[in-house]
Amino acid sequence: MVDLSVNFCGLEMDNPVVPASGTFGYGNEFKDFYDINILGSFSFKGTTRDARFGNPTPRIAECESGMINAVGLQNPGVDAVISEELPRLKTFFNKKVIANVSGFSVEDYAYTCEKLDKEEQVGILEVNVSCPNVHGGGMSFGTNPDCAAEVTRAVKAVTTKPVVIKLSPNVTDICEIALACEEAGADGICLINTLLGMKIDINRRKPVIANKMGGFSGNAVFPVAVRMVYQVSKACSIPVMGCGGVSRAEDVVEMMMAGATAVQVGAANLVNPYVCKEIVEKLPSVCENLGINKISEIIGVVD
Repeated sequence: MVDLSVNFCGLEMDNPVVPASGTFGYGNEFKDFYDINILGSFSFKGTTRDARFGNPTPRIAECESGMINAVGLQNPGVDAVISEELPRLKTFFNKKVIANVSGFSVEDYAYTCEKLDKEEQVGILEVNVSCPNVHGGGMSFGTNPDCAAEVTRAVKAVTTKPVVIKLSPNVTDICEIALACEEAGADGICLINTLLGMKIDINRRKPVIANKMGGFSGNAVFPVAVRMVYQVSKACSIPVMGCGGVSRAEDVVEMMMAGATAVQVGAANLVNPYVCKEIVEKLPSVCENLGINKISEIIGVVD
């Protein structure tokens, strides 16, 4: 019997499979497909201080081996998540959840994280620093090590639970930013978020999505994600959550060998709502075929 359990930043998980934020809602959308308690945990929809309607439509475009989205962090706001989504979640999910938080200022991040930190169901705070800094000319917090560290310090100052910083791959040196977050007190790193992409309708001679550009995700980004997980896991001493293009049990093993302690599944959920269940169910046989008895022992085995 293969032992699939892992410990990510103090969160004990039955297995390393975690649906990624933005692809699994607050769990309610998937509970009728299967018992989501089979999952290690899941990262709920990116939550902001105030409710957001999101970007104008169309805001999703299919691409070869992936998709582009510019949803714009549509969510009901942190107060509604605490008063409505988390109580509902408690009725069908009996594990700790990962709270994904977004913001447009350092104060936004601190405010939202401090509120969610008090919630019993929240096991980890996943801070998405790929958002545009409204006080910094619109540049993403995650593209500058000083800005990423500033957000990390602000969140750590008002929280008690593990803080994991989710980084953007749209940078020259991912390790520099990850190390800055670690030095500022981050308990873990999640990567990668989406790559910046664009798709043009050649008949209309216009971008397919209203926002022109958006986040590119899906199978095509997997090698980039594996590379960055490998680099950061070697550079940092804090654990890494791998994410990006994962759609098979074999991808989970590869990501963990690169250095991930746990692995998120994103765009694949939108193609096949059963994908995470299928990965969890297939993982033991994949491990057995590879001679793996305890999956945590393969974390970072690649030199």
